[in-house]
Amino acid sequence: MSNIDVRPATLRDAKAIAEIHASSSQAAFKALFPGEVAPAVSVEKGQAYWRDAIEYCEPQVIVAVDGEKIVGFVGFDRSRDKNTPNTMGEIWAIYAAADYWGQGVGLALWDAARDGLVDEGCTKVSIWVPLGNERALRFHDLAGFKREMTSIKTVPMGAVKVEEIRMKRDLN
Repeated sequence: MSNIDVRPATLRDAKAIAEIHASSSQAAFKALFPGEVAPAVSVEKGQAYWRDAIEYCEPQVIVAVDGEKIVGFVGFDRSRDKNTPNTMGEIWAIYAAADYWGQGVGLALWDAARDGLVDEGCTKVSIWVPLGNERALRFHDLAGFKREMTSIKTVPMGAVKVEEIRMKRDLN
């Protein structure tokens, strides 16, 4: 087990965050759709997106580090879903480097995001998860999220369409 710490992301972290986002997305896609070609994920575009997110705190970004190495990140803020109260938070993204899966990175990031959302006055939180991503669904089930069966939607992911479900939980 690694010694994982969390801290707010800095602008210098944007490239490492984009690399983890791209590689972990690819690994998760391959598990969801064996034999399909994974959509290309641009590290350069990701780096620009995460630099802006870090600079403007939208979403707030926290990284998990093992020593000096960034091994995961979480982005969280108010919910982007329509007609939700301002006390509803959302995990916009949560990823760990694939070689750190199962080593507590996700839990450390979730704990930090939960604390940040509570500090912002949120009382509930949601996240959208692909229905076929058993690892992510299991993680969020164990973290106390409940599946909202009426929320299932289809989103394009490259040439493949993916069904996602919203999961919610109280923060208190």
